[in-house]
Amino acid sequence: MREINAEVISEKVAMMCQDANRYLGEDVSKAIAESVDKEESPTGKAVLKQLEENIQIARNSDIPLCQDTGFAVFFVEWGQEAILTGGTLDEAINEGVRRGYAEGYLRKSIVEDPLQRVNTGDNTPAVINLEMVAGDQVKIAFAPKGGGSENMSTVQILKPSDGYEGVVDFVVDHVNKAGPNPCPPIVVGIGLGGTLEKVAYLAKKALIRPLGHENPDNYYAEMEKEILQKVNDLGIGPQGFGGRITALAVHIETYPCHIASLPVAVNINCHASRHGEIVI
Repeated sequence: MREINAEVISEKVAMMCQDANRYLGEDVSKAIAESVDKEESPTGKAVLKQLEENIQIARNSDIPLCQDTGFAVFFVEWGQEAILTGGTLDEAINEGVRRGYAEGYLRKSIVEDPLQRVNTGDNTPAVINLEMVAGDQVKIAFAPKGGGSENMSTVQILKPSDGYEGVVDFVVDHVNKAGPNPCPPIVVGIGLGGTLEKVAYLAKKALIRPLGHENPDNYYAEMEKEILQKVNDLGIGPQGFGGRITALAVHIETYPCHIASLPVAVNINCHASRHGEIVI
């Protein structure tokens, strides 16, 4: 068995919190750069160029891409032959978030109670999704999730008879209703299957897949392309000013479901689709 001290987790998490908020991943940066040539609207093209400039300013000046530095969301794959010492996983990750947001002067956006609205002051607690896997390594993916795009999320339990077309129509209609609110060009995460809570998890997990990586199942890879085309045909455009580039990518994650239901969830990321990953 391999031992991993909680302090190691905290140190890595603190670094990830700062890096993900300052340096947009190459996958997203590349997608935005390539979209400039595809955009037909002069205004949309100008907006995309401004987004490129913002990415460079954040990178060169070590400042956040966006004032909303997000809810700290983690996806952890823990090798079952690894043992955590010196604390629990929740304690280690939350300590890392606490340090990272303080050291990086990142905005603290979390309130301790949904209705009484008192800020926790350190951006904790994080949302931690844990999966046990084979081996002795630990993979941690971090995605700071902004409130504006998160507010444009939705879940619906469709009828099985709604099928493929029902899912496509539901997603495209929802993106259309969201309009400029999630700060397009967006990344659309879609969950299909499972149960109410599982499908929402799938939609969020879809957002950490690097842009340019299609669903490994060709059936769903084609579905991703069709939805992306229909979303971009809506004409919402960059930041809602009109144009061809409403979305940079559509990612679908699936899970088996009950014979009587067809759960669908949509989770949207803004153009600053931030995510980072480390392996310990």
